[in-house]
Amino acid sequence: MTKTGKQTWSFENPVYIQASATSVGPLEGKGPLKDHFDRIFDELHCGEDNWELAERALMMESVHACLQKAGVDESAIDLFLAGDLLNQNVTGNYVARQLGIPMLGMFGACSTSMETLATGAALVSGGFVKQAMVAVSSHNATAERQFRYPTEYGGQKPKTATYTVTGSGSALLSSTPSAVKVEAATIGKVMDYKLKDPFDLGSAMAPAAWSTIKTHLEDMGRVPEDYDLIATGDLSAVGTPILRDLLKQDGLDVSEVHDDCGLMVYHSDQPVFSGGSGCACSAVVTYGKLIDELKNGTYKRILVVATGALMSPTMIQQKETIPGIAHAVVLAKGEES
Repeated sequence: MTKTGKQTWSFENPVYIQASATSVGPLEGKGPLKDHFDRIFDELHCGEDNWELAERALMMESVHACLQKAGVDESAIDLFLAGDLLNQNVTGNYVARQLGIPMLGMFGACSTSMETLATGAALVSGGFVKQAMVAVSSHNATAERQFRYPTEYGGQKPKTATYTVTGSGSALLSSTPSAVKVEAATIGKVMDYKLKDPFDLGSAMAPAAWSTIKTHLEDMGRVPEDYDLIATGDLSAVGTPILRDLLKQDGLDVSEVHDDCGLMVYHSDQPVFSGGSGCACSAVVTYGKLIDELKNGTYKRILVVATGALMSPTMIQQKETIPGIAHAVVLAKGEES
């Protein structure tokens, strides 16, 4: 692994995604990407007694499905990198307790999907681990209970709000050649444009996406057209035009290659306000649809830029602003072993 430019890691020792898997809730299972998901639960409790257990079941399901696809036993995995939105990363921690794999808990809010993937790829490329499993999750009801109001409260929301995706995505990394290669990663900076509205996270995260995309292109000496797709995490219908306008001011027009996972995961007429968000938003789109499109040759190289709002209920109650971060990973069509 070498550092390229200011913030980008290039994986000279190749890293590949051996398998990926997704599990989602009922609303996501009715969306446009339903054929790309491995498991669709037909109700939000996922057969469990409470929301938090339901989220745990989502992550466990995606991890087990990923291992099954790869034909690998969990005992062969050297490291488990996982994260979620709940306090102290309890979903990832409790799943790791059951798996019995050495674990690094990670948190970057909704950017955690690419944070875990970038870090896992760096450890594989550097020779520290042979096989790494990365996983993230989120659940609409657990996120509402922690960050806003419990769903039972029935509070009204503005159109700028996003809808936390119920789901989990997992991927298995190693140096064995496969159909999808992890080419590079750009680690983002924390950006704060002094916004305070927790019901408008798209606006809060857009500057972080702008910063990371701009830096990535500069570091790699590339232009937007070098990618078949630049997918942001969960800027939604609110943050997406802001990002495009910011980049256009720098002479970077991404309108022909950009899409947002928060807009891709749901139909426009589903009750999701301005679009999807949450750790699982970019994860289920990436580890489902985008990986499938790389495998079948629709895409040859994509840039996934997961965005996160680094807030907590305590900070919001103290009238703090909402900083954001974005981490980007380049995925390219690889080769079979």
